[in-house]
Amino acid sequence: MGAMEVFLQSFSPVSVLVAVVLILIGFYFILSKSRPQGHRQGPPGPKPLPIIGNLLQLDVKRLDQAFLKLSKTYGSVFTVHMGPKKTVVLIGYKTVKEALVSYAEEFGEREPPTVAKEANLHHGVAWANGDSWKEMRRFALTNLKDFGMGKKVCEEKIIEECHVLIQKLKEFKGEAVDLSQHINYAVCNIICSMVYGKRFEYDDPEFTAVVNRTNQGIQLLGSPSVKLYSMFPKIGKRFSSAREKVRGLFLANKQHHLMLLNRLKETLSPPMCRGVADAFLIRQQQLKESGITDSIFNNDNLLVTIMNLFSAGTETTSCTLRWAMLFMAKYPKIQDQVRQELRNVIGSRQIQVEDRQNLPITDAVIHETQRVANILPLAISHRTSQDVTFHGYFIAKGTPVIPVLTSVLQDESEWEKPNVFYPGNFLSTDGKFLKRDAFMPFSAGRRVCLGESLARMELFIFFATLLQHFRFSPPAGVTEEELDLTPRVGGIVNPQPHTLCVVPLN
Repeated sequence: MGAMEVFLQSFSPVSVLVAVVLILIGFYFILSKSRPQGHRQGPPGPKPLPIIGNLLQLDVKRLDQAFLKLSKTYGSVFTVHMGPKKTVVLIGYKTVKEALVSYAEEFGEREPPTVAKEANLHHGVAWANGDSWKEMRRFALTNLKDFGMGKKVCEEKIIEECHVLIQKLKEFKGEAVDLSQHINYAVCNIICSMVYGKRFEYDDPEFTAVVNRTNQGIQLLGSPSVKLYSMFPKIGKRFSSAREKVRGLFLANKQHHLMLLNRLKETLSPPMCRGVADAFLIRQQQLKESGITDSIFNNDNLLVTIMNLFSAGTETTSCTLRWAMLFMAKYPKIQDQVRQELRNVIGSRQIQVEDRQNLPITDAVIHETQRVANILPLAISHRTSQDVTFHGYFIAKGTPVIPVLTSVLQDESEWEKPNVFYPGNFLSTDGKFLKRDAFMPFSAGRRVCLGESLARMELFIFFATLLQHFRFSPPAGVTEEELDLTPRVGGIVNPQPHTLCVVPLN
């Protein structure tokens, strides 16, 4: 027996097999490293660890800031591993706009979070893909316009709700108050009137419950535990209490909207269409009468589309308004400039949308609020619909893509003062309002927020009307300097819980 045979017999068959496998794996990696990549080379990025990827290099609470730091090393297009999943990150105005607009089809799909798929919410508009998404977006956009979005009838609804909110705030007689719920209810009533054909009272327990659950759910969606659960769903079920809370909130809201839809069905009259929900129910009825049973206009799409509109039409606009009032209290000189402009141009009459062109300072302050508040620092995750070569890098079909909107709204090459609250970013040297291409809080491309025109109208009328009637200042014992602008990060970026004195001006 030779020396080699003696040596081999000293090992068990299993250990020999393991050694062979390891050698083969080693050869595979050597070959893969030495093989020319050509045009199929992916974007660069930090080296991932097995299973956890690059998590040790990322602050899950503020991913946008972590991505900005990595971009200084790896450029405007790079790869990170969110756990085991390879993800491409886009940084900067030019890169994000090119991907979402010039490559709209290639980067146009959504990557729904695990909790959304589990709750059967990957229908509707927000997280859907393919023909169903196209049809639902077309339907929602058309009917929102039919029921007033961007029109005089919608302006009148916003003004009516403004007056209700003003009366509620006057009840506090200048005392410090948390504005969150009052603004939430006012803004939510606008989308309710367009979707359900009616508004609700601020003390209606069903209404307040669904608004509060919606806001809680959105915040929890951005929590670190839910993000980690989406990365590791198999092991995450054991430790994600936030996941269970999100599911509970989603299910409760589903039941509430089903109840509202059933009420509409009982009184449905096609000649008198009351809102977007009625329009959907009428379309369902017409298809059923035509013998079509397998349609995109199914109950799943009905329920989730309505929930998408309700969520998107409430929290984002109300959050921006809360930031606006906080900024006005923080920067009283800017608040005075806005109020002086309103007095000079409007006086005591009701503000109209058409007044915007004559109120450049007011308009600039609203835009700067959206830019600095940056309530969606990361666009809702996209996904490549096909293989694509972008900036010279190969990105495979089905790859999650994260456009970092913080990097657009704070792009140092696009803004005069990107890191402070400075309405001059939107004013020309002669004091006129200045449109900025890098103003992209609603994202861009085929997935741009479908309610952008509604949100813009709401922000202008609510903000200007409130500044017409109230002065916003810190509560007793707190100076402007002490007001905390540290963001509270979740599904969207809210201010920290706070109160403000809302002092009536007349």
